[in-house]
This record gives sequence, C-alpha cells and structure tokens, in this order.
Amino acid sequence: MKIDKAYIPLLFFSCVAIGIVIGGLLNFPTSTASLSKNDYKSKLNKLINFIDNEYVDDVQTDSIVDLTVTNILANLDPHSVYVPSSEQVAVAESMKGDFVGIGVNFYTYNDTIAVIKPIANGPAERAGILEGDRILYADNFKLFGKEIKNEILYSKLKGEKDSEVTLTIYRKSEKRRFKIKVRRDVIPIKSVDVAIMLNKNTGYIKINRFAETTGQEFRKALSNLKIEGVNSLIIDLRENGGGFMEMAVEVADELLKDKELIVFTKNKKGNIDKTFATQKGDFETGKVAILIDENSASASEILAGAIQDNDRGLVFGRRSFGKGLVQREMNFDDGSAVRLTIARYYTPSGRSIQKPYVKGDSEEYYQESEDRFESGELYEKDKIKIADSLKFKTKKGRTVYGGGGITPDIFVPLEVAHGEESLEYILQTGIVGQFVFEQLDKNRDQYKGMSFLHFLTKIDSDLYVNSFEKFLAKSGLEMSLTKNKALVSRYITAEFSRQLFGEDEYYQIVLKEDKMIKKVLEKQ
Repeated sequence: MKIDKAYIPLLFFSCVAIGIVIGGLLNFPTSTASLSKNDYKSKLNKLINFIDNEYVDDVQTDSIVDLTVTNILANLDPHSVYVPSSEQVAVAESMKGDFVGIGVNFYTYNDTIAVIKPIANGPAERAGILEGDRILYADNFKLFGKEIKNEILYSKLKGEKDSEVTLTIYRKSEKRRFKIKVRRDVIPIKSVDVAIMLNKNTGYIKINRFAETTGQEFRKALSNLKIEGVNSLIIDLRENGGGFMEMAVEVADELLKDKELIVFTKNKKGNIDKTFATQKGDFETGKVAILIDENSASASEILAGAIQDNDRGLVFGRRSFGKGLVQREMNFDDGSAVRLTIARYYTPSGRSIQKPYVKGDSEEYYQESEDRFESGELYEKDKIKIADSLKFKTKKGRTVYGGGGITPDIFVPLEVAHGEESLEYILQTGIVGQFVFEQLDKNRDQYKGMSFLHFLTKIDSDLYVNSFEKFLAKSGLEMSLTKNKALVSRYITAEFSRQLFGEDEYYQIVLKEDKMIKKVLEKQ
C-alpha cells in the first residue's frame, strides 16, 4: 500500500504499545583504505565499517547508522523520514487496526496502572476487570512503584492470541486485592470513533485516521445510519492526520458516482495514475458535508478535495494542513522503516495542495502551522493567504484554490478566544480524561446504576472548572479558563459521559454546541 500521511494522531486513552542496514558492512584491511572518486554508494558502508573496526572507543554502530539515515532524509522533503523500530511497532499496529492484548484503556496514576475503562467485550471486561481497578502485577512482574518504559509495560500486557496472563488487581471500591486470569485476544483499534444521528435526517461519522480497516468501518457505520433514515451525512475529519491513501479513496467511492475522478498522482517521471469512483457507492445522492481543520492532512485532504471538486458537498471549517506528498514505506529486518516520498497527489480539478517547503528545512515547514495562529487566519477567512495564480474550477465551475491545503467553502473559526488557542487542543487530549478519572475515583459508587439521562440532570460540570484549572497548573499548564468556561464545562461533561457510558454519549455532549456542526445544520 502507498502511505500518505503527515503524522499519526494520538489515540485517546490508548493502551496500544507502541538502524537501518545499508547494504552489507564490508571488511577491509586496517591500513588506510582508498576510495575511488565515483564510489559514492559504498562510501557510507566503508565509513561505518572503518569506525566499527578501528575507532579507539566502543561505539554503538547502529545508532550512528540511524543518525546518518535520519540526516540524509532530512535533506529531502519534510515527509521523507526514518522511523526507528521502537516507534514503527506502534505505528504499524495503529495503521493495521488491531493488536493482541488484554483490552483496557489506562494511564499511570500515582505510579500505578489505573484502568480507565475496559474495552467493551474485550478480554479484560470478560474476565471481570472494572473501571478504577489498579493492575499491580502481570504474572510475577511488578507494575507499580517504579518507572517502567512503555515498551516493557506493553510487552507484559500484550502477547500471542489466546495466551494467558495472571493479573494482580487492587479494587479500591472494595478495598481488596485479588488475582485474575485474562486470555489475550485481538483488540480492534477503531479509526471510526462514532456514527450517530444528530437529528432524524442527519448522520455524523467521525474518522480519526485512515487505517487498513477504515473502509470497512465506514461502510458498516454508513449502513447503520441508513437503517436509521439518514439522508444528510456529516463526515468529521478534524485532527485527522491521514494514513492510507487507498482508504480515503474507498470512503470517497461510497459517496461519488461511477467514473468520477477521486485523485491522481504524478511521479518523478511524470507518469500520472488516476483513480476513479466505481458503481458500488452506498451514499451517492444524499447531502454530504466534510469538516476539516488545520490538522486535517494528506488522506483527509484527498477525501475533502474529491468531495469539493466534484461538487458532491461542501467543506466546512478551516484551511487544512497542506500535505500533498505520497510516501512508500520500505521496511528493514530490525523493525525500522524508511518512508520516502515517491509522488505528489492532485485533487480532481488538478490542484496540488502541498504547501511550499525548502528541502532540508523542516523546521520552517512546520512553523507555518504555528504562524496561522499569529496571522489570525484561524479566526478570519480573509486572513487566509491564497495565491490568485492557483485558481482552479470544480465540475460545476466554482473557484477553488491550491498551493497549501484545502480552503473550506464555509469558514468556521476556533471556538476559543484569540490568544488562547492552545486550550481547544488541550481539551481534546488525554489530560481531560485523567482529570475526570481522578474525580470519579473519589466516589465512583455515586454513579452506579445511573442512566445517562439521569446523569445529565445531576452533573454540574461548572463546579469542576476551577478544579480543572488547578489540575492544569499542577501539570505545568498555567492558564485562566474564565473566558472559555462554557467550552471547558462541555468537554468535562462529555468526558464524564465517555467514562461512565461510552463514545456515543461523549459525542452527544461534545457536538451539541459545536460551531461547525451548527453551521452545517444551518445550511441544510
């Protein structure tokens, strides 16, 4: 598969665990070795071997190779990268869409592994593990009271399918310690977070990345919404950093008519490869809206561009990241990998939405995203810098622009006040979940047996805002929440809903006052 991605977004409460050998290392005499003028390809091999054999001190040759390869790729484009084996394992599992483990969402709380929530129908839940349980031992390996590297921790909880691990659990609510056997199983890592109806006609699907299973997940989600009568669909690609180009194509194919162009790529030789929709689309006539933001990239931009250029629907939000480079991954025996840019992709109208970059200067490239805060374009559409020379036409003749991301048809600014942009992103990270877990942990029994509707009448999240501000300060994030109290309160309520009930309930709360959702519903 071609991999087209800017970065892999962090999975909320994920428990997923997350050297290159250049030819053969050549032997040569300990005397001075000569190098022919044009022997560039063997130069690096000979140098590494020379250091390995002759350098006065012991050196980790593999780390030198890693550094060398990283530096070589740094002189290309910002998305040609070397991925060490320690990182590649987690990325590969995330993009594969599943892993084998015990199935819990957790975090380290006071030097102890605390279970936030067992994955529904997973091994841990089937074995009887509950929210709030502490995992003290995996077999005889101690998991508390010391810092444990993630790769070691995950290796103790993950394993072969159907293998067993004996966990020592402390259940705070019962003040008891006991052992429990868990049989490991395949745990799905969803790329489609949720699919719900917002009203009797409008469905909502949230895609967090484009993994190997995204096409299948999307079709299942769409099928369920069709049963509920959906005729208007919102696809949320905010914070979606991309993934497999083929999966974006599969989703687009469900929405576009036969033979409509989805995307095309062009390689260094000028060869063009076009991808068209097929006859099999399951939602080719209903209304479609795509939600994007400044962190929507690559595969997300392929989907948004295809919908926009074919006039299939409108794009709402803020200008996307601007990543139009296609990578191919080359894996190595030690588990590491190189992702090399092999082509550029173009939207159906012919737009390259890759933002400008200078080879060897990735810092400036990524700084462009930071500059959007200062320029004001996250609050005002008129502040978006668009080159008139990069105008293109959609199928029906509407003007769209290339040269740096997908510019939305309907602009929607950030919800937070200018100068407090970081808060909006903080609210979507695990820190809100950690705060809510600690609040629940004080007296989890008060919510036992409570229905979701009853919970909504009881929760007063405004009371938690001041506590959350102190929690942020304790974590090193000093900020006032006064101007954004309603937004913070909404996310706290949503997170309580997630931990007590589930993802659907989380999104019911968080989307209720969402500005982009409101804008879409206004336009229908």
